Amino acid sequence: MERSNQRILTTHSGSLPRSLALVKLMVALSRREPVDDAELAREVEESTGRVVRRQLEVGIDVGNNGEQARESFFTYVQHRLTGFAGEAERPIPRDITQFPTFLELKLPDYLRTMVNLVRPPKAVGEVRHATLAPLQEECAGYERVLAQQERPFVESFMTAASPGIVAAAMLNEHYPSDEDYIFAVAEALRPEYQYIVSRGFLLQVDCPDLAMEGHTSFANRPLGEFLRFVETNVSALNRALDSLPRDRVRMHVCWGNYEAPHHLDVPMQEILPLLYGANVGAVLLPFANPRHSHEWRCLQENPPPADWLVVAGVIDTTTNYVEHPEVVAERIEHVAHAVGGPTRVLAGTDCGFDTAAGLGEVAEEVVWEKLRALRAGADLATSRLFR
Repeated sequence: MERSNQRILTTHSGSLPRSLALVKLMVALSRREPVDDAELAREVEESTGRVVRRQLEVGIDVGNNGEQARESFFTYVQHRLTGFAGEAERPIPRDITQFPTFLELKLPDYLRTMVNLVRPPKAVGEVRHATLAPLQEECAGYERVLAQQERPFVESFMTAASPGIVAAAMLNEHYPSDEDYIFAVAEALRPEYQYIVSRGFLLQVDCPDLAMEGHTSFANRPLGEFLRFVETNVSALNRALDSLPRDRVRMHVCWGNYEAPHHLDVPMQEILPLLYGANVGAVLLPFANPRHSHEWRCLQENPPPADWLVVAGVIDTTTNYVEHPEVVAERIEHVAHAVGGPTRVLAGTDCGFDTAAGLGEVAEEVVWEKLRALRAGADLATSRLFR
């Protein structure tokens, strides 16, 4: 995993804006409606080419395919694993349901225009790995696009859903216990994780379950129960990763990529010690949004493992404000000082910009302007930290 040895490297959390044509196809695919396979493949390739070029133009160092080949950050697994069908009734986060007028304002539009994450498929049979073909084509398509570029990324990553978020969101109606279910999902996802690393990509495992479920699935339960859930999910993740080198895996943790009150988010200090039990080499944490921007101090009070890198979220992915480069630099510097120096820090985003097709809350042109500000802020921080 590349380190910031001479300058602050920039990256992001995975998803980037899809074309409108691709959004329509992905929404239909998620609803199991007929989709023209050739048209879908063409739109994925064209949209992947666009987001790769734009990443390079705005100065992203560690980039990816923008998740253009996936309908969302976790429901895509229904096409790659067995056992999923029907619709689950996923709880709506409690910070939203506490404010009925906010719920009325936001939710109907989401359900009309995007892949539905509130009612994803559920587990109704044995969950097993079914096929590598979609992932093989996704990686091959990304490699074809990369080969067309004049200059490469410093490094490439590929995202994958964690066992915990699949099990938490795609509810269990088959296994005798939720613990049995999550470990079955971990075994089923293992071949995907292995394949991504075997192709030379960094594996980024998306783990919002380790924070967001505190105010979602565990909204009305004691904190201790949620922390035991986090421990179980980290153990399941480690089971899925047990044959992979730590320094080829980074873990993304967040409290949900949506613009809402977030006043019930579990504090980072409560979960951080449990996150450090993951067999990974880096963690991506949000430090840009108004609810968590102060929590860089948690890294000072409870430092990450000595060999870990920290990807600091310094760009908010739920607002159309474009961060000033000075603000970006300041956020990077806070995290660098907290972990003992800039060589352990990359600059990134709080989360993705289009985590489910049609969900993006930031206008596409603004996305690229925000990532341009990320690069400018990283350059400012470099001038101050690498003297």
